[in-house]
Amino acid sequence: MTVRHPEKINNPINPIKKKPNWIRARITDTQDYFKTKKIINTKKLHTVCQEASCPNISECWNKRHATFMIMGDTCTRACVFCNVKTGKPTHLDPLEPLKIAQATKELDLKHVVITSVDRDDLQDGGANHFSKVISETRKINNETTIEVLTPDFLRKGEAYKKVVFASPDVFNHNIETVPNLYRSIRPGSRYFASINLLKSVKEINKTIFTKSGIMLGLGEIKDEVLQVMDDLLSANVDFLTIGQYLQPSVKHYPLIRYVHPDEFQKFKEIALSKGFLIVASSPLTRSSYHADEDFSVMKKLREKQSQCHLLQ
Repeated sequence: MTVRHPEKINNPINPIKKKPNWIRARITDTQDYFKTKKIINTKKLHTVCQEASCPNISECWNKRHATFMIMGDTCTRACVFCNVKTGKPTHLDPLEPLKIAQATKELDLKHVVITSVDRDDLQDGGANHFSKVISETRKINNETTIEVLTPDFLRKGEAYKKVVFASPDVFNHNIETVPNLYRSIRPGSRYFASINLLKSVKEINKTIFTKSGIMLGLGEIKDEVLQVMDDLLSANVDFLTIGQYLQPSVKHYPLIRYVHPDEFQKFKEIALSKGFLIVASSPLTRSSYHADEDFSVMKKLREKQSQCHLLQ
């Protein structure tokens, strides 16, 4: 029997379980790592790599890859799995779209991932700012493909359409966990609102790749994960990421268990058999991990599908 809520979140101490060998990330700081860091710091930009304590930061920054986090470093929500700080955000930086575009150029990114904190304080949830960042980035990086990882724009009406109309190459919105755990894990979000957002994006523009991700180890059971897959497929999501939840601190939601790599592989096989175009599933998988390589694969698969359709 799976224990779902071993401790209330308001209890301050949830001891962190020792990591198994398979989940340890390599730490290597090279010249490219420090070049990436310098570009980000000089322009006073935020990255999810730093703010969310991503375990892959060393590997990605060594490749001069970074996931930009726009609209500040303070989130208006308090998802209990996330290490991004919560509070009252500052005003938007009107120069941020240009700074992101310039940093993308300096890092020579062929594929850039842009995410954000939740900005429930803004009338449109920050959708217009997302649109400006996409447009500005394209002006001086016309060969770079753009992936956005957005909030759910809950109760913001059709504001999300501003992001869709800016035509990112990939529209990513993470489902994060199974519906039964939403009240504990994502109290400020709604499961089917996220499903409907992804579905609506594809209905507006079928050429945009859609993507979503889920964490394991929070107390979910297998059948619930499979149901999430089916719900995402019903929304015509192309790409699924499955990764291990890593508890950031003793004050965050308690980790129930570390999931073995073999289980991740089985979930990948199931997801592919169900119909996802591409699936990344491993303990260290994160939304933007190897996103450039995965986009290239998705594009080739889409082209192959189109050719097969023409021949029929």
